[in-house]
Amino acid sequence: MASEVDICNLALNKIGQNTIISLTEDSKAARICNLFYADTRDSLLRQHPWNFAVKRVELAKLTTTPVFGFDNEFQLPSDCLRVMYTNLKFPQDKFRIEGKKLLADSDSIKIEYISRVEDTTQFDALFVDALWMSIASRIAYNISDNNTLVSFLDNKVKEVIRHAKSIDGQEGIPYPIDADDWLNSRL
Repeated sequence: MASEVDICNLALNKIGQNTIISLTEDSKAARICNLFYADTRDSLLRQHPWNFAVKRVELAKLTTTPVFGFDNEFQLPSDCLRVMYTNLKFPQDKFRIEGKKLLADSDSIKIEYISRVEDTTQFDALFVDALWMSIASRIAYNISDNNTLVSFLDNKVKEVIRHAKSIDGQEGIPYPIDADDWLNSRL
């Protein structure tokens, strides 16, 4: 699988630049790749429930409580980028995410979430394509000053991400949409 440097080199190659040996080398390309890599990865992870990045956990209830609005607060995992699902029932069991805590009235909460995956060997091949293309799109102007290239990459990255999400979403069963009184009233 591709390393962080390999992913950045694919992006650099796409915009017609020389490759780098490491993200810490003393070159403009390496400094820019190092600046954009982690944020671009996390942004792309957060956009979609990538199968390789989904985790499930029961949250630890904290001894502290919110000042108002909810009875309990729970610590979210340090690698949590987005909560996708809870075992709470909507609308009677409401919750809110504040910082790295989940606030709710329930005494026990299980979540399914998108985790920050830093190990590139865990990445899906199409996610790698979407990531290097996203990096290329983000760094193109800083390295090339070519607005035509930036515009081309902005359009291309949308297509690549859409394809990667589509294929990833076809693995497994879709998330159910629970009908509630409001939805049923529209029938």
